[in-house]
Amino acid sequence: MSDRVLKLGIPAGSLQEATAQLFQRAGYKITFSSRSYYPSIDDREIECLLIRAQEMARYVEQGILDAGITGYDWILETGAQVHEVCELVFSKVSRRPVRWVLCVPEDSPVQSVKDLQGKRIATEAVGLTKTFLAQHGVTATVEFSWGATEVKPPRLADAIVEVTETGSSLRANNLRIIAEVLQSTTRLIANRQSYADPWVCQKLDNIALMLQACLNAEGKVGLMMNVPRADLDRILELLPALQKPTISALSDPDWVDVNTILDESVVRILIPQLKSVGARGIVEYPINKIID
Repeated sequence: MSDRVLKLGIPAGSLQEATAQLFQRAGYKITFSSRSYYPSIDDREIECLLIRAQEMARYVEQGILDAGITGYDWILETGAQVHEVCELVFSKVSRRPVRWVLCVPEDSPVQSVKDLQGKRIATEAVGLTKTFLAQHGVTATVEFSWGATEVKPPRLADAIVEVTETGSSLRANNLRIIAEVLQSTTRLIANRQSYADPWVCQKLDNIALMLQACLNAEGKVGLMMNVPRADLDRILELLPALQKPTISALSDPDWVDVNTILDESVVRILIPQLKSVGARGIVEYPINKIID
């Protein structure tokens, strides 16, 4: 155990709980206190600080934090020069990228980005929006929104650029999407000077390995079974293995053990088929981590 400490930013707000759950699955227990911005973690080499995802990249760039977890969108929005350690595809609701979308009221005459020339757009991502409009040759007034952006059209803005996962909030506010500005996923980022330090680099690479291993294992299960050698080819034809099934000899030379990893969603269909062609002693077991 080193006497050094890694300063790690944990995103406060919508990503906070999802981040803590992912770390717990990776073997790190993070505990939050309602009165402190310094969560505890069961690793003496890590010091956590709760920071809004929107500000994370800036503090990492400045070296106030060695590393942090934030969205790709906020890295672009702040223009922070940081090292990206790895991509972590998770969010507060789902395991897919979030989308920044350009929206207008359902009854708006606006049908495309070009129709917003000279109009007013409200968003929390001012930089992203201005860049997007410039790419389409559109000049518009882009105003920072402090929240409740969905309710601003049509009185306070002609359009908005807002982040969404499911689109339910947009539909509830009678908004329709006319363009996608950006897809964003969560990233583990590091200060460039910090990451050049071998100790920090190794510490972060180890954390990244464990976090990604947990995400790789989502929706996967293990399946093992005993198979007569005579039926092995038929069994293997049924198995959609992650790579290739592991086949091991048993004490009975006429039987083998087959072990594989597959999507949990297919197990309910696959097990009856495996049994019908000779598999016995079929066991399904959970997979917590998969290291590529």
